[in-house]
Amino acid sequence: MEKIEQKIERCKAIIEQCRAESAKRIIGQEQVIDGILTAMICGGHVLLEGVPGLAKTLAVKTFAEISGLDFKRIQFTPDLLPADVSGTLIYEQNSGKFSVRKGPIFTNIVLADEINRSPAKVQSALLEAMAEHQVTIGEDTYKLPEPFLVLATQNPIEQEGTYNLPEAELDRFLLKVLVNYPTPQEEVEIVKTAGKAPLLPVNKILSADDLAMMRSLLDEITCDDKIIEYIVSIVATTRPVQEKRGAGKIASRISPVKKDDIAKYISFGASPRSGIALLQCSKVQALFAGRSFVLPDDVKAASHAVLRHRLVLSYEAAADGVTSDDLIEKILALMPLP
Repeated sequence: MEKIEQKIERCKAIIEQCRAESAKRIIGQEQVIDGILTAMICGGHVLLEGVPGLAKTLAVKTFAEISGLDFKRIQFTPDLLPADVSGTLIYEQNSGKFSVRKGPIFTNIVLADEINRSPAKVQSALLEAMAEHQVTIGEDTYKLPEPFLVLATQNPIEQEGTYNLPEAELDRFLLKVLVNYPTPQEEVEIVKTAGKAPLLPVNKILSADDLAMMRSLLDEITCDDKIIEYIVSIVATTRPVQEKRGAGKIASRISPVKKDDIAKYISFGASPRSGIALLQCSKVQALFAGRSFVLPDDVKAASHAVLRHRLVLSYEAAADGVTSDDLIEKILALMPLP
């Protein structure tokens, strides 16, 4: 039987191959590829946020080719209907019966491009699919193919013709990855290879067996109870209402004075789903490092992407120019290490 160390080495080799293949087309943006890999291993979804022209769509399409999984793209627009996403019932005049026409969501990897351009009615079509990997059409429920991964993109600067994602949908995204501008050196390479990168072929690296192996490997990566308490402490600190009602020992690791300085900027904190996501992503960070156990540094490395979209900030935060990332950084700095 293969030992855990051998599995980790094999898994790390596959991850490095995926990064190398992605680098053929994508210059820089390592955090985007690592975020997609993390979500794939954990079985979650990713929200990619960045201005146009930063290769968000190209990164998703490249990963789909590397994985060899079925891939479909949905361009979200204001006139899109829920049936255009999930599918609908079609009446057949010859038979006098209704038949099911499945939508593009019935695939392994869905690129929800510019997801914030469609109203909440359309976005709600994704809720059941993202949470339960199933879709209800008419009176029947249909299972989605496995693995199932939603990779959504959105533009943070354009407000006209866009709709904020509902909190319930945001919470279903495992990660929110910020796609930043490239460095000057990276941009020189991008300009040199303009128009050629998307045409470069990439090899299929991931197989269904590899993915199943990596997912099962997460259960074998150990996480001490003290680190789990550390994770719960981080999540609990984002909940100002719960703290006022008197939370337990875990939530009180930060002094009340410093806690209040954070709480005034948060209207609603992260859900228990956040703690589960943070634990899973911390295990993937350990996997990236070739370890069979989780360290506090793994938790810190995963915290921003897991929590930034789950905090509802107060008007005071907007007035003072405080972002979710600022608050997460402050919580990590003040939280005592296990």
